Amino acid sequence: MHKLSGKVAIVTGASKGIGAGIAERLAADGAAVIVNYAHSQADADAVVQRIAAAGGKAFAVKADIAKPAEIQPLIDAAVSQFGRLDILVNNAGVYKIDSLDTLTAESFDEHFNINVRGLLLVTQAAARVLAAGGAVVNISSGVAKSPYPSVHVYCATKGAVDVLTRSLAMELGPRNIRVVGIAPGFVATEGNAASAAAMADYLVGKTPLGRVGQPRDIAATVAYAVSDDAAWVTGATIDVAGGLVF
Repeated sequence: MHKLSGKVAIVTGASKGIGAGIAERLAADGAAVIVNYAHSQADADAVVQRIAAAGGKAFAVKADIAKPAEIQPLIDAAVSQFGRLDILVNNAGVYKIDSLDTLTAESFDEHFNINVRGLLLVTQAAARVLAAGGAVVNISSGVAKSPYPSVHVYCATKGAVDVLTRSLAMELGPRNIRVVGIAPGFVATEGNAASAAAMADYLVGKTPLGRVGQPRDIAATVAYAVSDDAAWVTGATIDVAGGLVF
C-alpha cells in the first residue's frame, strides 16, 4: 500500500530540479500532486507526463509565488482538481550571486519576495484548507547555518526559512499540522549545472559521503517528512547533505 494514498500535495517550483524530484516521489507514494511552475509550462507538463506514465496523478498549475495575487488561485486549483489539500512543499526559490560589492536592492527584493514572503503567503493560504494530520515542508539550505559571503541575501533568506519552520510549527501544531524543514547540501540540478562543474570537486571533497546529491535524495526525505512515519517530527530542519558543512 502506498503511504500517501488519498493525499493531495502541492509542490511549488516543481517543473524541474529538486521540485520535480519531490513531485515525482510523492506521486509514486500515492499522492495526487499539483505541479506548480512560474515560467515553463513545457517543463511542468513533462513532469506531469512522467507521473502519469508511472501510474500517478498530477496536474500542472502556473503561479508565480512572488506575486501575491497568484497564490490563492494555486491553492484553489488543488481543491478544485483533487477535492482537498494535505501536503504543501515550499520549494520555489531563487539563488543568485551577490557579494557585498555587487548586491542591489532589486536583488534583495527578488530573493525575499520568493524565498520568504512567497513561502509564508503560500503557507497562509494553504493553512486555511489543510486537513488535520497535514504537513508543510520548507526547503531550506545548509547555507542557513554555514553561510557564504558571495551569496549574502540568499543565505539570509534561508535563515529566515528556518525560523519560519519553527514558528509555523508552533502555530499549526494544535491543529495537528506539522511543519518540517529540509536543508539540502550540494545537489546537482539543471539550475546549477554551470557552477556545479566548477565547484563539484571542492564541495564533494568536503562531503563525508563523497558525492554530489541528487534530487531523489531530497525527495526521499520529503516523502518521509510528510508521511505518518514522521508523525512526531515538527519544527525541525533536517540536513540532507551527505555530511557536508558549507
